[in-house]
Amino acid sequence: MLKILLILSFLFTSCASYERYRQITEELDIPSKVYKADFNQTWQAVLQIMKRFDVSYNNQEAGKIKTRWMDNTLQVNFTDSFGSSDAVKAAEFKLLINVAEGFSYGRKVTKVTVFKRQRIERDFLQGWKEIPTDGIQEKTLLYRIGVIIDNDNKLREIDKLKEKEALENF
Repeated sequence: MLKILLILSFLFTSCASYERYRQITEELDIPSKVYKADFNQTWQAVLQIMKRFDVSYNNQEAGKIKTRWMDNTLQVNFTDSFGSSDAVKAAEFKLLINVAEGFSYGRKVTKVTVFKRQRIERDFLQGWKEIPTDGIQEKTLLYRIGVIIDNDNKLREIDKLKEKEALENF
């Protein structure tokens, strides 16, 4: 009987922690995009985009970039002003970016994944609570990385044409 009570109490207490991680399990849609570029070109584009953020960890060999917690209370309160929820006391976010190399149809490609952790503090008694993001900033970063890679490819193409033209005229 004691074993059954012990097992039941374990089950009831272990399920209580699920609420904390429910958002992660229900909405595990992490924004990512595959680019037709080699790893170094994509890594340089990611670094160029991340210049305006406070980067705490940068490892090219692992393909990972992490930022420190950055305040975005004004943005969260502005977007929430059109909703029915109350203003938050503080809000901050952290970006985690992963760049992975691969092959597709015999060509080198890279996959960039952007994960944003957003947390808010409504009052000092409740503490920080992690909330799901709207995904706008992640998709914007992926778009900007793609634009930088496209521009870089166009510049390389122009340089090749100029080089070919110079060799023909020589």
